[in-house]
Amino acid sequence: MNCSISGEVPEEPVVSKNLGLLFEKRLIERHIADYGKCPVTGEPLTLDDIVPIKTGKIVKPRSLTAASIPGMLGMFQNEWDALMLSNFALEQQLHAARQELSHALYQHDAACRVIARLKKERDEARSFLVQAERQLPLLASTAVAANASALSNGKRAAEDEDLGPGAKRMRPGISQNVIAELTDCNTALSKQRKNRQISPTLAPVEALERYTQVNSHPLHKTTKAGITSIDINISKDIIATGGVDSNAVLLHRTSGQIISTLSGHSKKVTSVKFVAQNDLFLSGSADKTVRVWQGSENGNYECCHVLKEHTAGVQAVTVHATNNYFVTASLDSTWCFYDLSSGSCLAQVAHPSDSQGYTSAAFHPDGLILGTGTSDAVVRIWDVKSQGNVANFDGHTGAVSAISFSENGYFLATAAHDGVKLWDLRKLKNFRSFELYDSNTPTNSVDFDYSGSYLAIAGSDIRVYQVGTVKTEWNCLKTLPDLSGTGKVTSVKFGPDAKYLAVGSMDHNLRMFGLSEDGVPEES
Repeated sequence: MNCSISGEVPEEPVVSKNLGLLFEKRLIERHIADYGKCPVTGEPLTLDDIVPIKTGKIVKPRSLTAASIPGMLGMFQNEWDALMLSNFALEQQLHAARQELSHALYQHDAACRVIARLKKERDEARSFLVQAERQLPLLASTAVAANASALSNGKRAAEDEDLGPGAKRMRPGISQNVIAELTDCNTALSKQRKNRQISPTLAPVEALERYTQVNSHPLHKTTKAGITSIDINISKDIIATGGVDSNAVLLHRTSGQIISTLSGHSKKVTSVKFVAQNDLFLSGSADKTVRVWQGSENGNYECCHVLKEHTAGVQAVTVHATNNYFVTASLDSTWCFYDLSSGSCLAQVAHPSDSQGYTSAAFHPDGLILGTGTSDAVVRIWDVKSQGNVANFDGHTGAVSAISFSENGYFLATAAHDGVKLWDLRKLKNFRSFELYDSNTPTNSVDFDYSGSYLAIAGSDIRVYQVGTVKTEWNCLKTLPDLSGTGKVTSVKFGPDAKYLAVGSMDHNLRMFGLSEDGVPEES
């Protein structure tokens, strides 16, 4: 008797009481569990309708192929052949899949290259279009000037230095010689950075935790109080401040004596920068001008250039690592690249989508990257050689008030109304944010020390952080109060080896924070 399902002799036979059919127990139980009916007649069937049959032990007869050695060898050979054919088919499928994947990856890479090239060409075309729009009025004004010269019996008319927004002089551009100089500087600084060690005289964490105010200097007028910018000449131990009173003041730190008060701007001085060589000093102002000052042996500074390329207030000045060039950023939505020795503007660059102007700017330590902050909360990264916008960082709220690159070359800190954001330049993404103050208190200044070990942030107070990594925490070491009483710290700058902090607020005093034993004279 054979199973009605498998057709073979059952090992555990059972019979249906109603139908009289014979089944293998395990097969009929599984069929009833799945379908609840007889597999042969289709009538309802339950486990209660199944009756086991007691039989003697059944020995299955061998198949004819397994009854002899030649038959078994033939069976094994057939199974081996089937296995080899199946393996060959799988290898063929794997090879075809690899070819399809390789082709798809090649197409994706080619598409990415085409897209990148098209984006670059688009940005270059936009830049050329903006420059052409700026130069078209110049051609018309040149023709008018030529006619006027002919009508004036050959006498040359005097140059009008206060040109309007549509009558800017043509820019010669950044030449290949300048680009080669910038590239050589980048190569040398990158090589130095790999071998650079943190100074053994760097102020330790324990010292920064004990910083207090050690001195205060009244530098600016009380009628128009407010310090807007600070820079430090480390080699001469001179601190410069720019004020709302339209003056820049140079102070010798250790003696506490004012070296010079630089007057000439008609509105507040928004940015001050020392040039490490040739005793030069730069000041940018809301009066749309940048002034280049030349120092002398007696400590006096004389204005040697007044630069009037911008048509709105100058918000930032930053010096290139070669000390031969500098960049200014303005609310007229352009930044200018200048030759320091001649005071000539080599390039004036605008982004097509920037309509509200630039509020901050800084060179990367290696000098081939420029960072700018805009009034509409965007941080733009530029390739100085091509003057192309290569990356944009979004996420801030309000104008980007300050930018600071770390000397390690990897980190960028930006400050705006909503706080400070830290960016990883290797992956072009934000990895940490500090929202330190309430919604009515902007963050005004941010500064890495030269070693890249500490970060200072200024808003309604001053906070000093120990620099971590992308994954590790940045711990707040010290919170220093705003002793001006204005609730607005506008600028902060680390001294050499982070031995002190120079702080400017919306009063007329420059305040020094540090330890009295570090050479900073105590306040009398």
